[in-house]
Amino acid sequence: MKIKATIFALVMLLPSILSAADTNTNSTVVTDKAPPTASAPSIVINNSDICKSAASAAIQTQILGFASGITVTDENCERLKLSRGLYGMGMKVAAVSMLCQDARVFDAMWMAGTPCPYKGSIGDTAKNNWEKFPDDVPSDSIVFKKKEKS
Repeated sequence: MKIKATIFALVMLLPSILSAADTNTNSTVVTDKAPPTASAPSIVINNSDICKSAASAAIQTQILGFASGITVTDENCERLKLSRGLYGMGMKVAAVSMLCQDARVFDAMWMAGTPCPYKGSIGDTAKNNWEKFPDDVPSDSIVFKKKEKS
């Protein structure tokens, strides 16, 4: 009878002793969450009367993100607007002088035989002054670069 009781106890208690070492750990690993991203700022320039354009960029790593934006001024656009304004106020020589700050316009005017105004003088007087003071010529002028080589 003692043997039957011992066998019965072993059969009933052995599975619970063996399963006591087995632990059920419930862990949750989140795999569908993306790391935060750097968003480039939107720089909106809606007015067409502004001589600016915009650029923005962003970069993101697992630890650090960076975003930046800038506006770039279009100097040629500003020159055209200023010249148009001067011409509209009746200041035609000043308007042409404003455009002549661009070397391409300066060269075109020179090649057409109508040199840009020089400090208030126009025509042949302006031409002579431009030749007398070549340092005042726009730096990218092709015509005066060729003249200096000759």
